[in-house]
Amino acid sequence: MPIFKRNPFGHILFLKRWLIRFFGIVSHGRYRRFNSLQIEGSEIIRNLPETNVLFVSNHQTYFADVAAMFHVFNAALKGRDDSIKNIGYIWKPKLNIYYIAASETMKAGLLPKIFAYAGSVSVERTWRSEGKDIKRQVKMSDISNIKKALNDGWVITFPQGTTTPFKPIRRGTAHIIKTYKPIVVPIVIDGFRRAYDKKGLLIKKRNVLQSMVIKEPLEIDYENETFKEIIEKIQFAIEQHPSLLKVITPEEYKQQEDELNKKRKFWS
Repeated sequence: MPIFKRNPFGHILFLKRWLIRFFGIVSHGRYRRFNSLQIEGSEIIRNLPETNVLFVSNHQTYFADVAAMFHVFNAALKGRDDSIKNIGYIWKPKLNIYYIAASETMKAGLLPKIFAYAGSVSVERTWRSEGKDIKRQVKMSDISNIKKALNDGWVITFPQGTTTPFKPIRRGTAHIIKTYKPIVVPIVIDGFRRAYDKKGLLIKKRNVLQSMVIKEPLEIDYENETFKEIIEKIQFAIEQHPSLLKVITPEEYKQQEDELNKKRKFWS
């Protein structure tokens, strides 16, 4: 491979590889020492094609969620079963993994810009900017870039477009699915919000049981299912459908916390 070979976005693969290696080593302890990441479904990753795969997930932090997925995907491809032990898997990472992120987020400082080079497909949000609600047209270049990423490899998206739970799925996700017909793999994560700050850069709490469940690809009739039907299917798959929302009392919340603490003791 030529040292200056580039991906479809013009990023030098040699540099991208070393960025993923470096940040993989730096972040590994977050999921193995400071906290514990429990994984289900690694075998599904190994059975996916090289391109045109769209991962849809709920969202809890800006960066920790994606970093964990990079670890889990690469570990699974190197034969790890529901584990990220032995970080040697990061030496030859899969370089065509991308994630969709808001341009506003990825331009907010040097570190996000470096993260963007490692695999971001940056898009302009059509509904919110700089903390304010807005309405603007979808940029065709954003859609084109998502297509480019799917043609080259795997794409991770957080279809709610926010870290706030139980927010609606954005219609654009269904549009991408109907237009490009990717294999759609749901992922459900938990524990990241408790463990890290909103950006996912600072460890807020240790000994948190984090989880990542990779589910079987969705069965989608690309031609006949409506946007609404696809959106509802995703909502249930990533466990964010409004019908699953339950208002609990402080006593019930405390009981759930006690049960989580028992699990943490078990896994440790």
